[in-house]
Amino acid sequence: MRIALFLCGIVLMAGCKEKLIDPPENLIPQDRMTDILYDLAVLNGIKSTSETLLPNYEIETMPYLYKKYGVDSVQFVRSDQYYASIPQEYQKMYEEIKSRLEEQVKRIDAARKQRNDSIKKLTKKVRDSLEQ
Repeated sequence: MRIALFLCGIVLMAGCKEKLIDPPENLIPQDRMTDILYDLAVLNGIKSTSETLLPNYEIETMPYLYKKYGVDSVQFVRSDQYYASIPQEYQKMYEEIKSRLEEQVKRIDAARKQRNDSIKKLTKKVRDSLEQ
């Protein structure tokens, strides 16, 4: 029984390394695809936070990304399918995206803290000058 499970495990692991889809003719390079997916995550975050912000600037997520990166919808979908067919690479791409998002959150939090500290100092300075 153990040997059968072990053999099944080896077969499954070997099968995961096979490419299920051949690379499309106009494959978006992996680093560029990661950039597109990062921007997509940011824009979706904006959309979920404020439903009116993107429409106010007349930004539609996918057409904006296609224009920014010079790709079309078919090229994007085929490239995304290709990378998704290689789970280890796709996971690395999303780990990089997650890391970039976390770094951006840290920068925003630091800027927010600095702004709040500046406001507190200014408020204290104004109060102190009014009390004298």
